[in-house]
Amino acid sequence: MNHRKSLLSAAIFSCLVFGAQAQETSSTPTDLDTVSVVGIRASLEKSLDTKRNNVTISEAITAEDIGKFPSTNVAEALSQLPGISLDRRFGQGERVSIDGTDPSLNLSFLDGHPVAQAIWLYGEQPNRGFDYTLLSPLILGRMEVIKSSEARLTEGSLGGTILMHTRQPLDMRANEVAASIGYSYSDQASKGKPNASAIYSWKNDEETFGINVAAQHYEERVDRQGIEVFGYAKASTFTNASGVDPNADVPNSVNAAWFQQDRKRDSAVVNLQFKPTDELEFNLSGLYIKENFDNYNQSMYSFLTWNPGTIGAVNQLGDVRNGVVNSGHSNASTTANSGTVIYDNNVRESEVTTKGLDLRGAWKGESWGISGQAGQSKSENKELAQYFIEPFYNGGFSWNLDNGITFDNPDAARNPANWGSAGGWFGNNGIFSTDSKDTYAQLDFNVQFDSIFNQLQFGVRHGKHEESFDLNVYGGVRPGTLADVGTIGLTDIQGFADGQGRHVQVGRDNVLNWVKGSPLDFANPDPASYLNNSWALEQTNNAAYAQLNFSNGPVRGNVGVRYVDSKTAGSGFVYGGTPTLTDLDSKWQTQTKKEDFLLPSVNLVYDTDSDWVFRFGASKVIAWAPYNQMVNNTFLNDTTLTGSGGNAALSPYESWNYNLSAEYYFAPQSVVAWSLFYKKIDNYIDTSAVTERQYNSIRDTSPATWANIVGTNGCAADGYCDYSIQRPRNAGSGHVKGFNLSYQQPFGESGFGLTANYTYANGENNSGDALPYQSRNSVAFSPYYEKGPINARLTYNWRDSYLAGGYVAGSAPASVDDYAELGASFGYTFNENWSVTVDAQNLLDEEYFQYLGDKDHLASRYKSGRRYMATLHFKF
Repeated sequence: MNHRKSLLSAAIFSCLVFGAQAQETSSTPTDLDTVSVVGIRASLEKSLDTKRNNVTISEAITAEDIGKFPSTNVAEALSQLPGISLDRRFGQGERVSIDGTDPSLNLSFLDGHPVAQAIWLYGEQPNRGFDYTLLSPLILGRMEVIKSSEARLTEGSLGGTILMHTRQPLDMRANEVAASIGYSYSDQASKGKPNASAIYSWKNDEETFGINVAAQHYEERVDRQGIEVFGYAKASTFTNASGVDPNADVPNSVNAAWFQQDRKRDSAVVNLQFKPTDELEFNLSGLYIKENFDNYNQSMYSFLTWNPGTIGAVNQLGDVRNGVVNSGHSNASTTANSGTVIYDNNVRESEVTTKGLDLRGAWKGESWGISGQAGQSKSENKELAQYFIEPFYNGGFSWNLDNGITFDNPDAARNPANWGSAGGWFGNNGIFSTDSKDTYAQLDFNVQFDSIFNQLQFGVRHGKHEESFDLNVYGGVRPGTLADVGTIGLTDIQGFADGQGRHVQVGRDNVLNWVKGSPLDFANPDPASYLNNSWALEQTNNAAYAQLNFSNGPVRGNVGVRYVDSKTAGSGFVYGGTPTLTDLDSKWQTQTKKEDFLLPSVNLVYDTDSDWVFRFGASKVIAWAPYNQMVNNTFLNDTTLTGSGGNAALSPYESWNYNLSAEYYFAPQSVVAWSLFYKKIDNYIDTSAVTERQYNSIRDTSPATWANIVGTNGCAADGYCDYSIQRPRNAGSGHVKGFNLSYQQPFGESGFGLTANYTYANGENNSGDALPYQSRNSVAFSPYYEKGPINARLTYNWRDSYLAGGYVAGSAPASVDDYAELGASFGYTFNENWSVTVDAQNLLDEEYFQYLGDKDHLASRYKSGRRYMATLHFKF
C-alpha cells in the first residue's frame, strides 16, 4: 500500500507542476445563474465558479459531477473533494470526515434545514453525522463544503458544514423530464437488484410558479464476510496450556462473520416555488423516504473464557507473534450445559421512515430584505427487531488467526443435531424503537449600504432536536437443536478453513419461523435490557447573529458574531440492585444542562481579478457529542461483559479554527489550490473503558448458564459482574493541523482532463492519543475523458490508517488500516434524449481491516466485493 501511495503522490506532484506551466490564460468569475451545466467539464467549471465566488474557504460539486461519478450515494461523489475522506464499513461511503475531523462533528443541511435520521442497525447508536446513503444523487443540484465558518451558519460543526441544494422548478425547463432505470450487481453475493428514478418539473409561462417531483426506487445487495476477534485474554488465564509467555495475548473469540442484506429505498421529493414578483418568493418542499434494511448476520466463534469449562478445555497455545498468540487447540468442555463453539444467528427487520416539510420565504427590497424558514423533519424506526438464536457445539477444535477454526471431528460439527441450547437458553427477541425529530424556525434580515461595508446580515434561529430510544427483549424462545430448527446446507465464507468457512447454516427463514413460533413472553420483557437501553434527549438551541459584509476593490469578506443559548435535557433510568420494571416513574431521571456561547468569525478574501485568490478565515465553533453520549444510559452485552454508556454532564467541543488558502486559476476550468488549517480544540471528548459493576440478565433468563459463569470475570451470586464500559468524558484539549493541495485541468481539446488532491492532517488530544477518523494522508485522483458521445472517468481514493470508534455497544475503539477505493464509469450518449452508463466500484476488492493498538491485535477483517451498475438514462 505504501508503494501505491508513493506512486500517486508522485503523479499528483507531476500534474501540479505541469498544470501550473501549461497555460497562462486568465479566467473570470461566471454568473452562476446563467450557466447551463452539461457534461463533466462544464460541471467542473461551475463548481470552480462557486468556489471562487464564495467568501469562505470551501469546495463545491454540481449536479453533473454527482451524476457522472460512479456512485450510488452522495458521499461517494463528495469523496473527490479536497479534505474529504469516507468510512466504508459496508463497502461504500456512509459518513464524511472533513479535514481530519470525526464525521459526527460535521453537520449537513438540505436546503438550509436539518434532516432527522433514525438508526437502521440493531445495536447501533444515533449519530449527528449525516448518513449519505439516505439521499439519491438525483434530487441534488449543488453541494458545498464550507470549511471556514460564518456567523450566519447554524452552529454545531467543528470540521465543516455541508450544504445540499435541491433542484428548484423555476431553474429548470417547463415540462422537463429525466429518468433512469438500472441494475446493480454484487460479485461477492452473486446477486443483482433493479433501480429506477425520475424527476419531472413544470412551470407556467410567466415563470412565477413551478413544481417538480423527484422519485426513486433503489435496491442493492450487501454482502460482507470476514473474521472478527472479540477481545483478548492473557495466556496465564489458561492453566492447562503451557509453553508460551504468560503475558501473551490470546484471542478470546475467533469469529467467522457473514452479513447479508437487501437494501431498498423508496423516496420522493416535491418542491413548489412561487415567485409572483422579482422581489417576493416562496418555496415549499416535502420529503418522504422509506427504507428497508432487513439483514441476516451469522457469527460462528470460539469463546475461550466463556466459563470454567471452556477455560479448562484450552490445552494448547502457540505461534506467538509480537506478543500475540496466533494458534491454539481446545478439547470438549467438561461443564454441563456448555460448549466450546457458539453459532449466533441474528435476523433483523428494520424499516426507517423519514418525512419532512419545509417552508421558505424571502422579500428583497431596494436596500433591505427579509427571509424566513420553518419546518420539521422526523425519522422513526418503530420496530427494529432482532430474532436471535444461539446454539452451541461441544467438541474439540484447533484455531489460528490466518483461517479460523478447524474441528477435530468435522462430520460431528456439521451435524445439526449436535448444535443445541445451553441449559434451556436458546435465544430471544429484541425490539428497539427509536424516534428522531428536528423542529426549526429562522428569520433573517439584510440591509444594503453604499460603502465599503456593503451589507449587514442579522437574524435569529430556534432549533429543537428530540431523540428517544428504548429496547424490549423478550424471552421464551423454545430450546432445541438445529435439527429441530432446520438448516439449508453449508455456508461459503471466504478466507476460512473448511470447518468454519463451510459450516452448518440455519437460514433466515428458519430462524424467523422458530423464534416467531415460540411462546415468547411479551408480558414480561427483560428488566435490565429495558432500563439500561431506554433514554431520551431534548436539545434546544436559540441563536442570534450579526454579520457585516464588506468589499473594496480586490478585497472582500465579512466579520460577525453568533450567540447561542443551549439547553439539553437527558433522561434515563437510574436504579440500584436487581433491576425490576416497578416504580418506573421514580427511576426515570432527567438531568438538565444550560450553556451559552459567543462565536466570533472573520473571513477575508483578496481576489486579484486575474489568476490568484487568497483567503483567510478564523472562527470559534462548537460541536456536540452524539445524542446517546449525553444521557445517563448503559447498553450491555451480557455475553462478552462489555458495554457503552453516556454522560449527561458533557459539554460540547469548543474549537478555534484558522484557515489560509491560495488559489491559482491558471486557465479556464483549471486551478491549483493550497490551503492550511489549524483547529485548537477545548473540551475535547474522549471515550475510554472503565470497569463497572453491572447486573447480568443471564442470571434471570438462563439460570443454568449463569451457574457456569459465576466465579469468572467478577460475576457473583447476586447477578453483578465486572463489565468493561466505554463512556465519554471531557478530557482536556486537542488540536488538528494540516493542509490540502488540489489540482484540476482539462487538457485542451483532447477530451482528457484530471482532478486530483492530497490532504495531510495531524492531530492529537492532550494525552497524545490519536483523534478518531483522522487519516494523516489521503489522496483523490480522477482522470476523465469526454468528447463527442463518449465520457469515461476513473476515481481513486486512498486514505491511510485511522482510529474508529466501535459502531455497536461494547465494541472497543479500533484502528482501521489504510484503504483504497477504485471506481470507474463509462457513458455513451446516443442523442440528446438517450444515454447509457456503466459503473464499477471497489474494483480492487479492498479489505476493511481493523486492529486494536497494533496490527498484530486483529479486531476484524472484512471484504464486501466489487459492485457493478448499468443504467439507461432518458431526458427531454
